[in-house]
Amino acid sequence: RYLTQVMRLKAGDDLLVFNGRHGEWRASVAEVLKKGVVLRAEEQVREQTHGPDLELIVAVVKKARIETIVEKATELGAARVRLVLTHRTNADRLRLDRLDAIAEEAAEQTGRLDVPLVDDPIKLDALLDGWDASRRLMFCDETGGAPAVSALTAAGGGKWAILIGPEGGWSPAELALAEHAGCAPLALGPRVLRTETAGLAALAALQTLWGE
Repeated sequence: RYLTQVMRLKAGDDLLVFNGRHGEWRASVAEVLKKGVVLRAEEQVREQTHGPDLELIVAVVKKARIETIVEKATELGAARVRLVLTHRTNADRLRLDRLDAIAEEAAEQTGRLDVPLVDDPIKLDALLDGWDASRRLMFCDETGGAPAVSALTAAGGGKWAILIGPEGGWSPAELALAEHAGCAPLALGPRVLRTETAGLAALAALQTLWGE
């Protein structure tokens, strides 16, 4: 429906397609059916590429803001967006299929050849209990901590995740939980940022350090 009614493609027209594994291909419309379109892969125009192994973990906030976070995180090259439930979570019910569609559209818009995963919400304590120690965690805390850019520069590359809290901030128990998990709090600057702003600022900081 999108190809035929929105883009108005007809048999013989070309378009670019990707599946996240085999790069980008020029394809042609071979046949238009009542319930689908048959495409013929003609030639590969770009090899498959992947950015840094970078995840954004963000506390669930209102639906419109989560949608913005998923869209912009995709544009900024996040490989995965994970949603967490915290003591101060205040949010609408989320539709994961809607978030997946937003990620796909943002990937198309920015020329990415992969689409980030968007995970179901999970409680913060469950996330930290099962944390993969090989992935370093940037724990952002609006109440203070070491300056993020200098700390990240010293830490270097590798697998990273950014953890952003809810609108009301982290509870004392959650701060203690993060400390017990070995997460040193990092500060993004002198101003208190909204959840969506903090996540995107942190992503941009890391990608800048990595030349992305």
